[in-house]
Amino acid sequence: MIDVIFMGTPDYADVILKKLIADSDINVKAVYTQPDKPVGRKKILTPPPVKTTALEHNITVYQPEKLREESVVNELVQIACDYIIVAAYGQILPRAILDHAPCINLHASILPQYRGASPIQQTLLNGDKETGVTAILMEEGLDTGDIIKIEKITVPDAMMLEELFESLTEVAADLTLDIIKNFEVYKLIPQDDTHATHCKKITKADGLIAFDDAQTLFNKYRAFTPWPGIYLKTKLKLKKIELQEKESQNTPGEILAIDKESIVVGCAKGSIRIFRVQPESKKEMDVLAYINGKRLSVADHMS
Repeated sequence: MIDVIFMGTPDYADVILKKLIADSDINVKAVYTQPDKPVGRKKILTPPPVKTTALEHNITVYQPEKLREESVVNELVQIACDYIIVAAYGQILPRAILDHAPCINLHASILPQYRGASPIQQTLLNGDKETGVTAILMEEGLDTGDIIKIEKITVPDAMMLEELFESLTEVAADLTLDIIKNFEVYKLIPQDDTHATHCKKITKADGLIAFDDAQTLFNKYRAFTPWPGIYLKTKLKLKKIELQEKESQNTPGEILAIDKESIVVGCAKGSIRIFRVQPESKKEMDVLAYINGKRLSVADHMS
């Protein structure tokens, strides 16, 4: 039996935890996750998904505000285990925990590319054709540990964020089991820091777009749906769009064509097709209803 401590918080981590629990060769001795947080307009205190899963299987759950506190560290190192599995936990592991057992982190990129907080979004923003999950043996740096194994997948041109999250989650879950059961087989490979790139935490401000480059705009739509979404300076949100083409030269924001369910809008380079929008403080609507209300037609400008 392989004893593990699991650390993680969001849905991504929960899928991995469930796979670990379901495996008869693995015993999850404890789960560490972030504290419950208020959610929604009513601010209802809500547990992380992994907490719910752990409690359903009678696994002890720890939710320290700060993992680095001495009492928290001392408590953890009393839990004997073979591995510590870390998936989107959201806290830095102190040296004492890293020394307690091999700490394996599942990072959703092909490291050393896209170290940091938003590797999946960055993959879509850059229009990458390939991504993957990297299992690393953690050290004190951010996503800098030696590589144990990388599993790669292709990224279709129109794949959206939630689809990519789902695909990478399944890859990460399978990779976790593989690493735990075959850890001694793999040769650790140091990361080449000269090829490292970093990605920041996404904010609402990142969703602001302009009709400059159709491919760039579409990639933002792929990366920022459902949150923070993409929107114009007027706060008009573009809720459903497609890339029409990416080579033509146009007046930015000009309506080029209107059909029964969408409009084509020009960018300085390329054009996009818009199906649904949401004006500020209003409900999402069909784009035709929007342009009719604004009395916009071909050759007018979206704003």
